[in-house]
Amino acid sequence: MTSPSPLQGGSRRREYRRRRAQRRRRVRTLLAILLPVVGVVAAWFLLADNGGTVGTGSNTPPAAASTVGKAHSPAATPAPPGTPFAVALERPDAFPSPFKHPPRAALVFDVHTGRVLWRRNPLESMPIASLTKLMTALLAVEHTTANEPVLITPDALHYSGSGVGLLPRGKHVSVNALMYGLLLPSGNDAAIALADKVAHTQPQFVAMMNAKARSLGLRCTHFASPHGLEPGNRSCPADLAALARIDLHHARIASIVRRAHAIVRFPIKGGKLYLNNTNPLLRMGYPGTIGLKTGDTDEAGHCLIAVVRRGPLTLGVVLLHSPNTQQQARTLLNRAFRLDRP
Repeated sequence: MTSPSPLQGGSRRREYRRRRAQRRRRVRTLLAILLPVVGVVAAWFLLADNGGTVGTGSNTPPAAASTVGKAHSPAATPAPPGTPFAVALERPDAFPSPFKHPPRAALVFDVHTGRVLWRRNPLESMPIASLTKLMTALLAVEHTTANEPVLITPDALHYSGSGVGLLPRGKHVSVNALMYGLLLPSGNDAAIALADKVAHTQPQFVAMMNAKARSLGLRCTHFASPHGLEPGNRSCPADLAALARIDLHHARIASIVRRAHAIVRFPIKGGKLYLNNTNPLLRMGYPGTIGLKTGDTDEAGHCLIAVVRRGPLTLGVVLLHSPNTQQQARTLLNRAFRLDRP
């Protein structure tokens, strides 16, 4: 057998070195592409696991967001940093608890800035009854126009609990009229009619509700119906405060929830429907009240989100399972507004 010449051996070595250099360049190129991606993914998981704050631009761990009363549910975590409209839990309470018998969970917050002034179990997920309708209203205004007609089907007439009670089967009612029925007397029939309008069926609408909650970063919120009768409709004060802030940015919702009473055009005898708001602060004429929603079931107890504007300051209060929503909302808001006096 003839041995290779020195020239042939040198050519083979050069070819080997050339191929090895090519492989190294390919590895370096691949690493240059993958390393930034791996870094972004790792940072995302770190932030998601920390769940640091409810608010923007802070990485305070959940332990720093102290609560008054028992600890929040370990399954509930705040909205991720940077989530729009989330409230900021990192500051301490501005005043001590004023209650001998407090609500199970509560929050006082600045509607414009998201700053939390007082809290009790702000991340504890609990049944929320008809506060559910804030999400129903949000999806309705995002997917309809005010004067769009809604066909009243038998589905909307098969309801339990509170209702408008006069929905005319087989006739069309405007979205705007149903929104009044949804948000003032807390009509479960109006909630079903709007859900069917937007998504054709209640289960499909509930899927939209939960998808919207996830997109908004509402981590302790879950919906089981468009009206809130089932205890599977759950949330926490921090999430509900964020949802209230979002709803109030929609003029169609804000213009309705500030009304203590309303007369709306309706396809019934006389052509008018007279509605009263269930909000106890509006009913008693508490100064500056501009909303927002009540809820009441056996599992949820008495619930309230109330918003009050005085001068440049707009404050909100969330009460879940309260022994007296009117009294406790007034007490918390009175103390919070006194903080702003010179």
